[in-house]
Amino acid sequence: MKRLATLLVILACAVGMVSAQQKVGVYTTLEEPLAKELFDLFQKETGIQVNWQRLSGGEVESRLEAEKSNPQASIWVGGVGLNHMSAKIKGLTTPYKSKMLANTPPEYRDTENYWVGLYLGPLSFITNNKIAKEQGLVPPKSWADLLKPEYKGKIRMPNPTTSGTAYNMVTTLRYVFKGDEEKVFDYLQKLDKNIDQYTKSGSAPGKSVAIGEIPIAVGYAHDQVKLRVEGADVTITIPSEGTGFEIASMSLVKGGPDAVNAKKLYDWVLQPAAQAIIAKWYVVPLSKLAKKNPVAFGMDEVKTVKQDLTWDAGNKERLLARWVKEIGSKR
Repeated sequence: MKRLATLLVILACAVGMVSAQQKVGVYTTLEEPLAKELFDLFQKETGIQVNWQRLSGGEVESRLEAEKSNPQASIWVGGVGLNHMSAKIKGLTTPYKSKMLANTPPEYRDTENYWVGLYLGPLSFITNNKIAKEQGLVPPKSWADLLKPEYKGKIRMPNPTTSGTAYNMVTTLRYVFKGDEEKVFDYLQKLDKNIDQYTKSGSAPGKSVAIGEIPIAVGYAHDQVKLRVEGADVTITIPSEGTGFEIASMSLVKGGPDAVNAKKLYDWVLQPAAQAIIAKWYVVPLSKLAKKNPVAFGMDEVKTVKQDLTWDAGNKERLLARWVKEIGSKR
C-alpha cells in the first residue's frame, strides 16, 4: 500500500512537472491584435500556453539586456531585423537551425541561424486627407518635403532609442545622403522643428494620423495600409529619393526558461498555418509558404536604398548616442 501511495505521489509530481513545462514566455513587437491571433492559434493547436508581452523593438532589446542574467522570456517574435542583429552582437539571443528555415531565402536569415526574417515592410509617409485639406497641406512625397516650414509641429515619428522603425529611418537617411553622417544629422535637426512628438512605438504615429490627432507621420507601409483598409481617409506615399525597409524577424532568447517550447513555437511560426496569418497583415511575407496580400505594397513597387544591415547593426549604439546628444536631449 505504501509502495502504491509512493508511486501515485511520483506520478502526480511528474504530471505536475509536464504541466508546468507546457508554457512559453514571448516578447513580441507585432501589433497586439495580430499577436493575439497568432499565439491563440498556436495555443489551440499545441496546448502550450503562450504568455506574451507586446513591446517596441528597442524596448525588447533593452529588456533582454536588463534580464540577461535571468531571462524572463524564451523567444522574440517580430520586430525590426536590426534589433535582432544588435541582440545577437550583445549575446542576448541563441542560434537555432529550424527544419523550416529552408522555406526562407538565405539573404533574409542569419548565416549562423541566430534570426530568421518573417516579412518585409518599407518605410513610408501617411497623411490624414481631411486634416491636410483643412490646414492647406499637401501630402509629402520625399524626405526633403518633410522639412517644409508649413509642416512645423505637424509631423509625428517614433523615437530611435525605443523604436526599430525610427532607427531604420536614421540609417535610411544615411544611404540617401550617400554615407555623409553630417548631412544626416543636419537633416534630423531641421526635421526636429517639424516633429510634434516622438513616440515609443513605430506604429503609434500612424494611428494618431488615422484619428486626426496629427496630419502627417512616418512609419511602415503595412501598418498604414491596415489603417486605410479599416476605413481611415489617408494618403500613403513612398519617399521619392528611396526608402529603407525592415526585415521583421524572430530569435530565441539565450538562456530562456522555456527553451523546448520556444523552439516548438519558432518552428510553428514558419509553418503554413502561421504563414497564412502573417500574409494577411499587408506585409511582404518571406516564406515561400505564404502569399502576399493583394492590397499590400510589393517591394517591386517601391524604390529602396541599398541597405548594409551588418553596418547598421554594428553602428547602432553610436548613432543613437549621437541622436540623443544632438536632438533627443534638447526636447
